[in-house]
Amino acid sequence: MNRMFFLILLLLAGVLVTTSCEDTPPDVNEEEVITTLTLTFEPTNGGDAVTFQYQDLDGDGGEAPTITEGTVDPNTTYTVRVGLLNESVTPAEDVALEVAEEDADHQFFFVFEGIAATHSYTDTDGNGNPLGLLNEVVTTDAGSGTMTVTLRHEPNKAGDGVAAGDPTNAGGETDIEVTFDFVVQQ
Repeated sequence: MNRMFFLILLLLAGVLVTTSCEDTPPDVNEEEVITTLTLTFEPTNGGDAVTFQYQDLDGDGGEAPTITEGTVDPNTTYTVRVGLLNESVTPAEDVALEVAEEDADHQFFFVFEGIAATHSYTDTDGNGNPLGLLNEVVTTDAGSGTMTVTLRHEPNKAGDGVAAGDPTNAGGETDIEVTFDFVVQQ
């Protein structure tokens, strides 16, 4: 009887150990490492594309980031594509693909100050909320100001004004935020 009881306990212990090993914790959705942000402005009426780029290969501290800015035309509609890279690994990781895969957990925001330009989203996540890897920017009068581009991780997409592109009530964590000089001229 003792031997039978011991075998049953051993069998139960084996089942419990096997079952507990099969329970894996859920994936942690960590913030992305982004070393390079590229914005490609393509005029919808044809013409040359304009590129804005932020690159910080060594991350915070160390060397200053390299920022490349372009000049856009007045009274023009642009399709704006966002590119993201993590060049701290080899080969470089296309973070934009990861953002697209985790679209419900991300949203870009474009805020213009001191310049007459408007932004609208032309892509959405799987729930129909804005994402911002593909956008439209419309310029009007010539002038200069700034364009701040922010990628939020796990924003509250139902927050007041968030769907329209206002980051004020978005919450979440900032994956990257860059302010570019934005010049509109003939």
